[in-house]
Amino acid sequence: MTINIGIIAAIAYGILAIVGGIIGYTKVGSKISLISGSVSGLLLIISGIIQLIGINWGLIFSIVITTILVITFIIRLVKTRKMMPAGLMILTGIAAVAVMVYQISLNNSATI
Repeated sequence: MTINIGIIAAIAYGILAIVGGIIGYTKVGSKISLISGSVSGLLLIISGIIQLIGINWGLIFSIVITTILVITFIIRLVKTRKMMPAGLMILTGIAAVAVMVYQISLNNSATI
């Protein structure tokens, strides 16, 4: 059980998704923001924990969830043309996916 940068990225982006959902709900009363932010954030945190206990598919699951969120926020940015919160979530999501993919490459090079 060692923590790595992929685990940190998954959990950090999960926390950001939850906080963003809460902010969306408190500012404009968006229940969908609260629900989607909480569900996706919890899934990312759980996938980070799964990685931490040594189950490798947790990293893949984190990448899939984060990629779906990035695509969702790109669509939202195109529709609303508002950089917040979509722009923040896109940029941090892309960074998180990059870190997670890098972690996969590290894991694969260690097994060769």
